[in-house]
Amino acid sequence: MTTNYEVRERGYTMSHRIIRMQKIGFQWEMDNPFLFCAHHKDLYPKGDAHQGPTVELTGRQLGEDFAIKDGFRMYHGTKVPGFPVHPHRGFETVTIVTQGYVDHFDSNGASGRYGDGDVQWMTAGSGCQHAEMFPLVYEEKENPLELFQVWLNLPAKDKFTAPDYKMLWNEDIPLITIGPEYGANSQVKIIAGSFYGTTAISPCPASYAANPESKVGIFLIKMTPFAEIHLDKVSSTFNRNLYYYQGEGNITIGSNSIPSAMRIKLDGNADVDIFNGKYDSYILLLEGEPIHEPVVSYGPFVMNTEAEIRQAFSDYQHTHFGGWPWDRPDPVNDRTSGRFAKYIDGSFEKK
Repeated sequence: MTTNYEVRERGYTMSHRIIRMQKIGFQWEMDNPFLFCAHHKDLYPKGDAHQGPTVELTGRQLGEDFAIKDGFRMYHGTKVPGFPVHPHRGFETVTIVTQGYVDHFDSNGASGRYGDGDVQWMTAGSGCQHAEMFPLVYEEKENPLELFQVWLNLPAKDKFTAPDYKMLWNEDIPLITIGPEYGANSQVKIIAGSFYGTTAISPCPASYAANPESKVGIFLIKMTPFAEIHLDKVSSTFNRNLYYYQGEGNITIGSNSIPSAMRIKLDGNADVDIFNGKYDSYILLLEGEPIHEPVVSYGPFVMNTEAEIRQAFSDYQHTHFGGWPWDRPDPVNDRTSGRFAKYIDGSFEKK
């Protein structure tokens, strides 16, 4: 769904408050209520009969391959790149795929394939296992992949909610244009929250983002040359971060000319105007009110106390969070399956 909005007149009297700037790489520093974000960008080659790379994999530390070689990583995969079965408890994952595909399988029997603009919202809650594999579905051409995985915390009252996941299909995610349709404009994909009066699809019901008071916002922004965007102030406690992850030029905030590959932490209680330079710029905007609770994390578990972390490990050792109903730790769907989601309740969606 696409909507156009004209940019308001430039407000030179508005404050432009930058609290911090720092370089970003593969993993990004987050602010409460967010915990973690990884930006995956891999130039995978053509796929073989098993949907793995057609090139030789010697010289890699398979199972722990996080170094770019020949333009890509295998991550924890040994034949197909990705992340074989692993557990989570106490938080949510929001996986935003701009290019390529992800195959999802979990301990509740749910599965799916999503990509090329789709977003998966998964609330781990009390605990689940899942696998996230990156199938190389094309045999006759390369399989580039780009995705962001954002971890969003859950408050104590929801850390033991039942696991759940929801697909936000690309065709359904609101996309608005700020500025003239033809000319200097910005396209904003609204994954969570509201932007210029347009509201995102609802996340999982127990999500922290489902509470309007959390003011959680997740937005993918493409600014064309000389475009501008205005962000209204929210509150003195509001955390707002721009991740200018791709662009050949600079963006300008106040008197600051900012190159790409930068995190810009903004004052959430200040109006901000963002002006683009003469090249396209790509930004991920993450914002929200913090969860005012202790955060204790260890690996795949995020709780409020060390005792709860120890209990999470104990519960996983004894229950495996429902076990693993699939015949391998790194399952993939059939090459021709297309985009689909099979949910915990047995319902099915096909795109």
